[in-house]
Amino acid sequence: MNTAQFIPKSTTSNIKEATFTWKTPSNIALVKYWGKSNSQIPKNTSISFTLNNCHTITSVKFSKIDTVATVNFDLFFEGKPKEEFTPKIAEFFKRIANYCPYIFDYKMVIDSENSFPHSSGIASSASGLSAIAMCLMSLEKELYPEITSDFINKKASFLARLGSGSASRSIEGPLVVWGNHKDIPESSDLYGVRFPFKIHTIFKNYQDAILLVDKGEKQVSSTVGHNLMHQHPYASNRFLQANQNISKITKILSEGDIKAFVNLVESEALTLHAMMLMSNPYFILMKPNTLEIINKIWEYRAQHNSNVCFTLDAGANVHVLFPESEKKAIHKFIDSELAVFCQHKQYILDEVGLGAESL
Repeated sequence: MNTAQFIPKSTTSNIKEATFTWKTPSNIALVKYWGKSNSQIPKNTSISFTLNNCHTITSVKFSKIDTVATVNFDLFFEGKPKEEFTPKIAEFFKRIANYCPYIFDYKMVIDSENSFPHSSGIASSASGLSAIAMCLMSLEKELYPEITSDFINKKASFLARLGSGSASRSIEGPLVVWGNHKDIPESSDLYGVRFPFKIHTIFKNYQDAILLVDKGEKQVSSTVGHNLMHQHPYASNRFLQANQNISKITKILSEGDIKAFVNLVESEALTLHAMMLMSNPYFILMKPNTLEIINKIWEYRAQHNSNVCFTLDAGANVHVLFPESEKKAIHKFIDSELAVFCQHKQYILDEVGLGAESL
C-alpha cells in the first residue's frame, strides 16, 4: 500500500490566514465492516449509501504561527467549547501529522455543528472527521495548487479513515466502496472509492428514514467491538462472507434486483449484530423496540408486496430503506406504526446524497 503519495513536499508558501467550510454527510453501510487491523485497515470490504440530510458543517480557521512541536487547535461544537471531543481530535491530528506536516504551522479554530442530534446513533464521527479532512485539503490546495480534485478526494478519504474508518466513505457519493476487492477496480484499504459501475434507476434517489430508538451513548463502543473480532471464533468466515456479499451486491445494484437487495442488506445487518452476540465478552446493542420495528417492517412488506427493508449500524436505531416510488406510503407507515417505537416518536427522513460540499 502506497502511503508515500500522500506525504507533501516542503513548501515555502506564505499563506498567513485562511478559513474553509465544508458540509459532509454521514453514510449507512449496506455491506458492513466489522473488524480492523492497525492504522484503521478493514478486515473486509464495505459499501455504503452516502446520506444527504444527516450532515456536519465544519469551519476551520488557520492562522500562521511559529512552528510548534504539538498541534495547536481549539474546538467548538455548536458554538461552545467541547472538551470531551478534544482527545479524539488530538489523536486524529497525531495520526495524520506525517501526511499533513503543515498543521504544525497554524493555529486552528474548528467550529462544527450537526444537522442531527449528537449521540443520536447516527455516524457523527464519519461526517465530522471527513469535514475536517476536507478543510485540511482545502488548505493543502492553497499550499500546493497543482494537486487535482481527484487527489483531494482520495487523500481526504485517506485522512478521514485514520480518524474513523467509516469516515472514508463520506467524501463522495452516492455509493462508496472502502477496502480492496477483486471485483471493484481501483478499490483500496487506504481510502474509499465511488462505486465504479452503472447504478440501476431503482437505486437512485433511494430513501432512508432513521428511526431514533435509543439516543443514549452505546454500552460498548465501536472501537471495542472491532477489537473483539481479533479473537472471534467466527471472524474469518464473517470476513469471507462480507467480501462475497460485495460481489453479489455489485451485480444487484447494476441489474436492479431489489428483492435480492432486500435479502442481502437485512442479512448483513443481522450478521453484524450476531457477531456482537458471539463476541467474548458478548454484548447486545439492539433494544426491544429495535426488534418491534423489524417485525413490523416484515409484516408490512408481506402484506403490501413492498420493497421496504431495514439495516442497522452498531447501535439500536433502525435505518428504513426504500425506493423513491414508495416514499409517500412508507412515510405514512412510519408515522402511523413505527414512530411509536422511537424515543419521543423521533425519526429523521433522509435520502441518498452526493458527498462533501464546499460552503
